Amino acid sequence: MLRYHYLLAALLLCLFAVSAQAQTGVVINSPKVNLTDFRIGYYVDDSRNLDYAQARQQPYSETSNNASLGTNARVAWYRVELDNQSGEELALNVHLPHAYHVKSVQFYTERDGKLVSQEDLDLERVDDSNLMFRGAAVYPLLLPADTTTTLYVRSFVYSHQWFALQIYDQDHSRRALVGVANDIALLVGMMLALVFYNLLLYFATSKIENIYYSCYLVSGLVWIALSYGLVASLFDVYGQDVFMLNISLITMPIFLMLFMMAIFETRKHYPLEHRALQAVLLPLCGMLVWGFFDISAALKPASSMALLMMIVTISVSISLLRKGNPLAGYFLIGHSLFVLFNTLAVTFYKGLIEPNYIASHGVGIGIMLEALMLAFIISHRIKILEGIRASQDELKQQASTDPLTRLHNRRYFAAAADYLLEQCQQQGEPVTALVADIDHFKQVNDTWGHGVGDKVLVTIAQRLKDCCRSRDLIARFGGEEFVVLLPNADPHQAMQCAERMRHAVESVRIGAGTNQPLQLTISLGVTAITPGDSLQDALNRADKALYQAKHSGRNQVCLYQPAASNSDAASQIHG
Repeated sequence: MLRYHYLLAALLLCLFAVSAQAQTGVVINSPKVNLTDFRIGYYVDDSRNLDYAQARQQPYSETSNNASLGTNARVAWYRVELDNQSGEELALNVHLPHAYHVKSVQFYTERDGKLVSQEDLDLERVDDSNLMFRGAAVYPLLLPADTTTTLYVRSFVYSHQWFALQIYDQDHSRRALVGVANDIALLVGMMLALVFYNLLLYFATSKIENIYYSCYLVSGLVWIALSYGLVASLFDVYGQDVFMLNISLITMPIFLMLFMMAIFETRKHYPLEHRALQAVLLPLCGMLVWGFFDISAALKPASSMALLMMIVTISVSISLLRKGNPLAGYFLIGHSLFVLFNTLAVTFYKGLIEPNYIASHGVGIGIMLEALMLAFIISHRIKILEGIRASQDELKQQASTDPLTRLHNRRYFAAAADYLLEQCQQQGEPVTALVADIDHFKQVNDTWGHGVGDKVLVTIAQRLKDCCRSRDLIARFGGEEFVVLLPNADPHQAMQCAERMRHAVESVRIGAGTNQPLQLTISLGVTAITPGDSLQDALNRADKALYQAKHSGRNQVCLYQPAASNSDAASQIHG
């Protein structure tokens, strides 16, 4: 009985082997060929020395025509049997769309157990072959009618074995090549737009985080363009020299952490988190220097450093979030998306999951999502800073404004008047000063109360302001007294302005809760300001003219006359 069990097990193994072998064959029964999803066999050559004759004798495992065998499969052989049952000879093209990242690839065509053709493609000497087109290797394959042809492909990669094989007729081949890397070009274009936008922001704001973010974007888009074939597609360059661009894998986390230090101001506000970021930044800088001399060796610890960097940056962002930083939550979301999609990509590169678009493009998607979130953080920080600046401006405005009349106060007038006088003197413009005072204002407060008095002050202040030009400087000096500085106005023009003010106030009627509205007047003193005069001297002279207007019956405008006697120092214009 035991003997029969052994025989049954052996039979099942044979059937399984035959079944597995059959599944790696492809039947073609039409001249229209568009094979993008089928099964192939693979064998990992750990010795890296097997030739075609030796490789064809090895046991092949089954996988998809889009396979990722990880970083340990530097050399792998792939096999697929093509059974042409279309009834006619077919001229097909075999595409290796990811050939841009390999070191070399060889094609072997076998029919009836014999090698019928062979092509070698060395990416270091790509000009010696005509197989490369826009980053894809295109191998012409002739299938005689009613025959089975076996194709072997040897792939030797720099880092991870990321392999794809498609088979097309001539028409489908052209269509496939037209769309090479279009999605990556769109992604890189978006990131370039962000780079230019942030450089403009830097010139506008001089914030160093915009430079760090732009450098992070440049590093990310270089790696994306390199890893997903855009560099090969656009510039038709390959090999070790282009592989050097992988140094962007080191510069990207460097600029990300510099961005964190700048945007969160860790040196100033979070010393513990700042030291944690520095602890990761220093070895990364060492790897960067190492990479300029030996990029392949420098990238070997990249996975470990990337893991450490992710742990530290996420821990720091969580710590900052707990300490109440308003930007940390957004950074944590963006960085978590980056980590999530990168983890998905790593599992794909190591061959732990079935190939799919999101997994194979996980790093690029993660970089783009994080880049968009970092852009949002920058814009949100600008909004916060603008809010702070607006609050500061409002405080300055409140400090320089009379709260009742909303005119400038005495402090602001003193500072602004000095600057205005200096400007006028430099430009040779005449300047005059005007002082106005509400007649009998104390009686208003005593008779109708301070509420009505405040209403009088607000109304008259608005009438005086309406009579001024935009360049004139008007302020409430205190109580019922107002001061106006008139640049580029001679005494005659100032007297006309003062008269307009006097008439404007005289025509005002203010309700005081009685049948008879209040009618008020003002008196004004005007003086010219000559070069060398101080502001205080000019205001003293205007006060003397104002006193003369009051003494002469009020509701008048008087001009200070320096040549007159002290007892009659102003000429007056009666209202």
